[in-house]
Amino acid sequence: MTAVPADFRALSARLGQDPLQVQGPGGNTSFKDGDVMWIKASGTELAEAETKDIFVAVDRERAKAEAMGAGDGTCKATVLDPENTLRPSIETTFHALLDWKVVAHTHSVATLVHAISAQGRAAAREKLAGLPFVLVPYRKPGVPLTGAIAERITAETQVIILESHGLVCAGESVEAASDMIAEVERRLAMPVHVAAAPAPATAPPDGYVWEEHATPLACDPRLRALALAGSYYPDHVVFLGAALPTEPGGVSVVCAEGVALKSGATSSQTAMLRCLMDVLGRLPEDWTPEAIGLDAEAELLNWDAEKYRQALAEKSSA
Repeated sequence: MTAVPADFRALSARLGQDPLQVQGPGGNTSFKDGDVMWIKASGTELAEAETKDIFVAVDRERAKAEAMGAGDGTCKATVLDPENTLRPSIETTFHALLDWKVVAHTHSVATLVHAISAQGRAAAREKLAGLPFVLVPYRKPGVPLTGAIAERITAETQVIILESHGLVCAGESVEAASDMIAEVERRLAMPVHVAAAPAPATAPPDGYVWEEHATPLACDPRLRALALAGSYYPDHVVFLGAALPTEPGGVSVVCAEGVALKSGATSSQTAMLRCLMDVLGRLPEDWTPEAIGLDAEAELLNWDAEKYRQALAEKSSA
């Protein structure tokens, strides 16, 4: 079994170190070498792809079989090294399904700005015209999402916008996949519409610290209403809970003068709060984002796979 290529590790690390592409343990990349597919392990961070062993080798054909309903969909049984205790990403099934050698799934901020509203998705269709692109409706990550992808892709598809979730780009080489990501990012780039706000002058609630990057979520009326209205993509729910609360007690709290995070919040939780600001701060005023809804939030909050990812993220931040 060959080692994970250095250029693939470098691409993975570059994506993971860019908060406009990946936040905390979000996103995943894969590399296929014949029947072997290397996939990021659940709960690990792409940012550490060059410094830690974050990839798991799986039997691609068995993972494809799980994508089609054979097995439990976790792909734990497809891991080739029985001594490797890391779990493959919950999204291993769709990586296995795609025939491209290199697949990168990010939670690109530019993509999320487009993917969370009907107006944004319509704009994305226009901006990505001419690329081998499909748009996939929101489904719970894992086998349900893989099924939705399978229904819409062709052999030529290299760009997938996941509604209320993120971006998938693929290529037959690391360079080709990287170039496709760059082209999509260029076409979907969105300016920040909201001015930075000064840090709160008052003390945060007891047991919390101000997250200054997110201050406009409290002080800008439109952003405040959107931040309190619901959750717009899965990782927000996993690491911050549903929407943002206005009373202390949870991971974060929206006050009159700013947004605070609980003292000791993990780096993943901080990254998710900043991501929300990065997304909503770029949202055009005439685009109306759609929350994923209470049922979708409940699916994520009660999901063992995401509890496992949370636990690993907390361990790595300790």
